[in-house]
Order: sequence, then C-alpha cells, then structure tokens
Amino acid sequence: MALDKPHKSAKRKATPTTVGEFTILPLTLPKLPGLPEAYTDAKHYLYIKAHAPSNPTPSADRSLFIANVPIDASESNIRQLFAGQLGGSRVESVGFDSAIPGAPTLKRFKDDAGKRDKEGEEGAKRGKKRKRDEDVVAEGIVEDEASALPRIWSGDLQKSGGCAVVVFVDKESKRGALKAVQRVVKEGRTIEWKGGDKGVVGVERYKSHLSLRYPNPTHLLATTTAYLTQYDRVSTSRNRLLAAARAVPDEDGFITVTRGGGRTAPAARVELAEQKKAELEERKKKNGVKDDFYRFQNRERRKEEEMKLRRGFERDRKRVAEMRERRGVVRPED
Repeated sequence: MALDKPHKSAKRKATPTTVGEFTILPLTLPKLPGLPEAYTDAKHYLYIKAHAPSNPTPSADRSLFIANVPIDASESNIRQLFAGQLGGSRVESVGFDSAIPGAPTLKRFKDDAGKRDKEGEEGAKRGKKRKRDEDVVAEGIVEDEASALPRIWSGDLQKSGGCAVVVFVDKESKRGALKAVQRVVKEGRTIEWKGGDKGVVGVERYKSHLSLRYPNPTHLLATTTAYLTQYDRVSTSRNRLLAAARAVPDEDGFITVTRGGGRTAPAARVELAEQKKAELEERKKKNGVKDDFYRFQNRERRKEEEMKLRRGFERDRKRVAEMRERRGVVRPED
C-alpha cells in the first residue's frame, strides 16, 4: 500500500503593491495594551495617489489623496509620516473627510460666509466696529474657549476607511513624497505608524472617557455661565432679526415665515402683505405702457377699423360684378 504524499503548505500570497492608480503602503501599527499576542504585528494599508478631483482646485496639482487612513490619524501624525519617514517633504495642510465626533454644524442667517469674513477683515483694517448681529446663527451659539463645555473624549477619531487630502508646500514636495512612497513599497521597508495622543484609541480611550465625564465643578460652572450669557445675547439678536424679517415684505409682497410673533402677528403680516401687493399692482399700472392713453390713439384705431370694413365691402362688390358679367344677369326665381 503506497503511502499518501504529504500535503504541501499553501503559500501565503504576497500583498499587492498597487491597485488601479493607488500605491499600497503597509504600516506597522503600534502595540496596544489589552490586545492578544496574535494582533501584536497588525498591519494597516494606506492607498495613496496623486490628487485629481473632478473639479480642479488651485492646490490639486500639489496634493496627494490618501484612502483608508487610520482612525487615530490627525494632521500632526500625517505631517510626521511624510517628514520623518517618506522623504522629508513639507506638508502645508491636511484635510479629512469627517471625524467622530464631528464639530456641530451651525446654520447662519447670512449665507455668504466668505463675503462676511472679507468685510470683517476690511472693517478691522479701517478701524470700524463690526455689527453685533453679524455672527448670529439660526440655532445655538458659536462656542469659544470660555463657553465651550469640557470634552468627554480624549480626542476625535476618523471614520473607518476615511480619506484625506494632503497639500504640500509646492509641486516638487508632492512629487518627492509620491516617489518616496513608491520607493519604500518597492524596497519592502517597514514604516511604523506613529499613533495619535496617548489614550485616543484602545482601552485607555474609554478609561479617560469615564474620568472626563465628571469634570471639575468649578470649571463646569464657569463654562456653563459663559455659555448661557452668550446664548442670551445671541437670542436677543436672533429675535431682532426675525422680527425684522416678519415686518418687512419683499418686493413681490411675500413675507418670511418665522416662528413666534404672538397671536396677532399673523393678521398683521397678512394685512401688510395685501397692502404691499396692492401697491405693487398700482405701480405696475402706472409704469405699464397703455395703448389708449391718448385720444388720437382711439380715433386712429376707429378709422383703421372703418377703412378695413370699406376695403372688404369694395372687394366683395367687385367680385359680385365679375360673376354677373360671366353668367349674365341674375334673375330671381318666380
């Protein structure tokens, strides 16, 4: 009886170095306390390519697009990655697609934020004071250092599989960084990922979260008082803006629908809207072109209609005369 041949161990497939336009850069993650030994040599893979957005931006030609960034990625450790281990390229800025927990989005009354900031800078240069209603938001307030409530997490996290756009100081730095990434991948060198601040991930994150949930009462009282003071001031400005929007209809007679205003406010707003509509119609009548404004216009129109009838009558009379000449005198039946 022949002996069975021993099974050959399956060879482990090598990790691909590219996929599409992306270069795959493996990272060695730092060891975290509490993880089993099997996960001490964990790898994380970055997908890097030249940034080519569908709508080109001024900084697109000196940017790299990175997919699958680590959850503890921040601008500081991305800078450290390129400056310390990937050719020493200088990074100007790093933009992430989202963060957890993300900063709250506040809706402003004035939509053109860029114009507002530009006007604020010009006003500051001229030494003029900014209007107090300029930075009023629709809900909540814009927190500053004094009114921000204490954080209950040690740091923000990027969402799993998130992306980032790394903008370099010039095109040469961007090309040098991309070449350094491709060289490291080709040579198979090990790149260690320098994680975020201590306690951002792992068990330490939740330990710090547990302690941060109970802040110092003195600090909590100071931030709460500052927040409520700013909220009262912003609420007063917000109500002033809403009252102005309710009281002033636009040029078409429409009014802005807002909350509040009391029980008599709807009737007053309807009356103002009807008055504005009547004024608009009267203005259109005065400014419109009228065909019968002058007497001679009516007289000329009547003459034109009379001449049209006469021309029609003469045309019909000639037609009847021609028919009589061709067929003879028409005799009525007895």
